[in-house]
Amino acid sequence: MTAYQKAKIFYISIGFWLTLGVECFSGGRNHTVTIKPGGSVTIPCHYDEKNPPQKKYWYSAIDNLYINTTEENLSVIDHPDQSLFTVTMRNMQSSTHNGDYCCIVETDGKKTVTYELDLLVQSAPDVSVMNSSVSGHEGDNVSVQCFYTSGYQNKLKQWCRYKDQSCYTGKRTDTPQNSSVQIGDDGRSSFTVLMTGLRLSDSGWYFCSAGEALNPVHLTVTEAEPVSVTTDTGTEKDKWRFCLSHN
Repeated sequence: MTAYQKAKIFYISIGFWLTLGVECFSGGRNHTVTIKPGGSVTIPCHYDEKNPPQKKYWYSAIDNLYINTTEENLSVIDHPDQSLFTVTMRNMQSSTHNGDYCCIVETDGKKTVTYELDLLVQSAPDVSVMNSSVSGHEGDNVSVQCFYTSGYQNKLKQWCRYKDQSCYTGKRTDTPQNSSVQIGDDGRSSFTVLMTGLRLSDSGWYFCSAGEALNPVHLTVTEAEPVSVTTDTGTEKDKWRFCLSHN
């Protein structure tokens, strides 16, 4: 990319900021999502379910402004039934995707930043997950394995919910939904999150974090499967057939 192209992108970005009339990075908690080159990530952007916004924005300080967009390597999809929109970025590369991003919503002409983060593409991500999507039945248990690099061995390990930013640490914690969360850290390279007694209300987006580095995980909880009742009707019939054949 030439110096002229970089300058052009910079001034376009400034123009978008002036149009938005908001400041994305306001000095709040610093979230850093780390992804492998060529990988993908989905970021949930929640909004007020009682007063849903008319517009939703995904902003990148190095790229552009996207409004409900679907492209080859970028999708911004609204999920009004969940009061959130998701941003999926694919085939991520450090040369084009490293930088600052934020979710912005507009309600009655007022624009608000709902979430902000740094995206960092790394050959060995600071924090990564075995599976970015897990599921379980109501009342069952589910576990998520989160990996971290050596520089994060002594950092605080947490399991947090995106919607309200509530976080659970290493000890067993009872959640408001009466399920429980327990984190086991091997002290070397990974920690495991165990959620027991799942409730339907536990469904949603979470992230595992070590220090400021994190990685998102989506949890789906479905209704408990009905208990199947087996009968010995077939066995009884076989017994009668056996008796009749020998009379």
